[in-house]
Amino acid sequence: MIRVSVDSIKVSLISQHRVVVLKEEGTERYLPIWIGPFEADAITIGLQSIEMSRPLTHDLLRSVIEGLKASIAHILVSDLRDDTFFAQIVVEVNGRRVEIDSRPSDAIALAVRVKVPIFVAESVMDKAGIVPSEEREEVTEEEEEKLAPFKDLIEGLDLKGLGEE
Repeated sequence: MIRVSVDSIKVSLISQHRVVVLKEEGTERYLPIWIGPFEADAITIGLQSIEMSRPLTHDLLRSVIEGLKASIAHILVSDLRDDTFFAQIVVEVNGRRVEIDSRPSDAIALAVRVKVPIFVAESVMDKAGIVPSEEREEVTEEEEEKLAPFKDLIEGLDLKGLGEE
């Protein structure tokens, strides 16, 4: 498992879709995952610790888990099949671990609220991870096909100052 953090949430200029960008700790490898606007808002609210007057779905889920005397150990982006990401919310309850199937966006929104680690399976990072490069490399037809869903987003990114502090 590879530990990651939420690097950013990007907005597509062409559609209502958003991309949550996870960054591998200690490297410059990123994992972009397409998500919906409501999920993007839920992650952003959690990251910024914004208090809502009424609990949102992810706050409710956190309350239910805590009410059952369980705790969230971590979340894992566990698989990538047919361009769809899968995740697990790993919960500890009564001395045992329970893995709950989840969309990555929901698992991430929950993880940022309870401040638990976010992991990505190595196989997922190997399939979909991106390392920005200064030099333009030749892209094979297979790679271009895999990257096609991200083309519009990537072409619209402003990466000036990325990594500068």
